[in-house]
Amino acid sequence: MTPEDRFPGPELPDSGPRPQQDLDVLPYGSYFEPAEPPAGHPYEQTYTGFGGARYLEQHWPTPGHLPPAQQGLALGGAVGQEAAQAPGHYVPTGHFEGGYRSEFHAGEATPGGHPQPEFHPGEAAPAAHPQPEDPPTIELGPIPDPPVEVHFPYPQPEPGEAPGPLYVIGDVHGYLDELLAALHQQGLIDDEGHWAAGRSRVWFLGDFTDRGPDGIGVINLVMQLAAEAAAAGGYCRALMGNHELLFLGAARYGDEPVQSTAGTASFLAAWRLNGGQQHDLDRLEQHHISWLSRLPAIAIEDGHLLLHSDTTAYLEYGQSIAEVNDAVHVVLADEGIDEWWDCFRKFTKRFAFRGQAGPPAVHELLDAYGGYRVVHGHSPIPYLTGVDQEDDAPPHVPGPYIYADELAIAMDGGVTMEGRLLVARLPLN
Repeated sequence: MTPEDRFPGPELPDSGPRPQQDLDVLPYGSYFEPAEPPAGHPYEQTYTGFGGARYLEQHWPTPGHLPPAQQGLALGGAVGQEAAQAPGHYVPTGHFEGGYRSEFHAGEATPGGHPQPEFHPGEAAPAAHPQPEDPPTIELGPIPDPPVEVHFPYPQPEPGEAPGPLYVIGDVHGYLDELLAALHQQGLIDDEGHWAAGRSRVWFLGDFTDRGPDGIGVINLVMQLAAEAAAAGGYCRALMGNHELLFLGAARYGDEPVQSTAGTASFLAAWRLNGGQQHDLDRLEQHHISWLSRLPAIAIEDGHLLLHSDTTAYLEYGQSIAEVNDAVHVVLADEGIDEWWDCFRKFTKRFAFRGQAGPPAVHELLDAYGGYRVVHGHSPIPYLTGVDQEDDAPPHVPGPYIYADELAIAMDGGVTMEGRLLVARLPLN
């Protein structure tokens, strides 16, 4: 039985061709991707099949474990049939009730290892330079201890009431219709696109804009769901991805030159190079900027360390979640264009958890920030696994990718390359 049989995804709307490149690059440079594993960094495991890591045949919930409203979808569902009625448009098939509870099954953290070398953007020339990687986790707006009638951002649970189920969502990159379809299929929104998940907890892992047709529409939807979820007793939160740093930098600094090791560049040039859409920049308003600028860089939920990028660069900004988030917010407040650029550059690194050096890199982050598993976006699963696609066939992405000795979960399903926009309920095993 395949992951699609156990947990079929919605039939995605067709938002048009995906002509943009899929890996972020810095001006005058690109990521170094070795044709063969370099000495000292054996990537053989990640270049064969799917790296020995398991897709979710053993992790996706079976129909009997899903809420009644979702079991029909798990058995084949009607989303695809309805969607087929109007090509290019997602037609919801019914209201899903959310807010059911989940039981947290925590794993145990393992001892720390050594820093993970990673290949990062080669600004001067493509060469294999092992670099320290980033860490992830930060609690979104910790609530101070208040009196009983304290104003929580959401209603207090009843005594003994468990928190709602936890969901994570990978990189959206402006594909609003695909996002609506995936959220509806999981029962997180209703037919009208409003929150329908009760006390559920939802985390977006960053990268709302660029490459896709409606980045501002995606931001508006997430902001709307955040307000509706709070009113229902749940919450919808988001991390800051490298494309948020790039988008905000392009809006603030435009063509102002920034010094990099590759020569003079600009945020606007880098944004366009990485799929920036002018209509998103034209529609960007102050309330979008304020909301995006306050997003945390890392967070932790139920023992899952949530971050956007699969890098250890987060460690360069602090040894705790609060330190990292505060440091990034200081950069965005008014640290200067070069510091902002450096932050964007560091959070554009990837592949730190791949290969034999991956588990130690994950442990380094977990030891610093807590948790027992890292969940990230940023690197599309087809690139992360190193699996070649046949001709122009779209990549096969059955679900989230579990790797690095099952210490890491990748959530970027490659929607920009006709893959899949992933929404997953945690824990996966």
